[in-house]
Amino acid sequence: MIKLGLVGEGIAKSQSPDLHERLGASLGEPVRYDLVDSRGSTDFDFPSAIQRLRDEGYRGTNVTFPFKEKAAQLADIRGEGVRRVGTSNTLLFDAEGLRAENTDYTGFISAYRHSFGRQPAGEVLLIGAGGVGRAVACALGELAVSHIRILEHDASRAESLSRDLNAMGINATCITSEQAQRELPHWQGVVNCSPIGHINHPGCPIDTAGLGAQHWVFDAVYIPAHTELLNAAHQAGAKTLSGVDLFVFQGVDAFRFFTADCIASEQIDPHVIPLRTHYIKQLVSPSAHSMP
Repeated sequence: MIKLGLVGEGIAKSQSPDLHERLGASLGEPVRYDLVDSRGSTDFDFPSAIQRLRDEGYRGTNVTFPFKEKAAQLADIRGEGVRRVGTSNTLLFDAEGLRAENTDYTGFISAYRHSFGRQPAGEVLLIGAGGVGRAVACALGELAVSHIRILEHDASRAESLSRDLNAMGINATCITSEQAQRELPHWQGVVNCSPIGHINHPGCPIDTAGLGAQHWVFDAVYIPAHTELLNAAHQAGAKTLSGVDLFVFQGVDAFRFFTADCIASEQIDPHVIPLRTHYIKQLVSPSAHSMP
């Protein structure tokens, strides 16, 4: 039995246990996947929670909002994605120490290419410069992005990401809500990596009046799958990419890390698209407008 977990805030409705346990069962490797939710805990200590999982024999754990930056800092060994992005969503309890990986980065590249092929990302509005925002911004650098405009309420966080992206050769600038509203019709992509739209943070992160058929729109939120932003994008005739896609592709990449010593990556490959089809049908199809 492989024991895995997810540490984050407000994760009670996460589909991650189902994904990892379903994938394990398909491959003949039993998986138990537990949630460690910090919501409602006034004295939650992230390093202690990670150590407890390690002591209890877990193989590793996923990490989500708001602990991705802490996860990267806590690690003894940082994989390529973490070194590039600076955050981690996957921690592995290796014999040589705590190893951090970032599958949001690889997962977004796979999700984008699955839906949009080789279409250049173009000029993109990025909303939210936290853990997933950093990963997606770096991934956009691999997807022919020409410029990233960062909209983030925390100015220092936005400026830090802008500096890091420019140092990597990815054009990036920080903007205000007013600038975003005015210039949106001239850009190609809109990416929401803020928690706004999540079941625990309802709403829409931008004024969607400027959305049109010239846009592609991605929302990292997948609970609910039909966010206000994606609904507005659909009504405007824009192409959309659901957070369900990122959820599946990053989840499979994390599963590859967790099971590297017992399941070959090639064995996992045939299960990816059927898994995506299952969750799209479950969470995104017209009959699934509310979470099960």
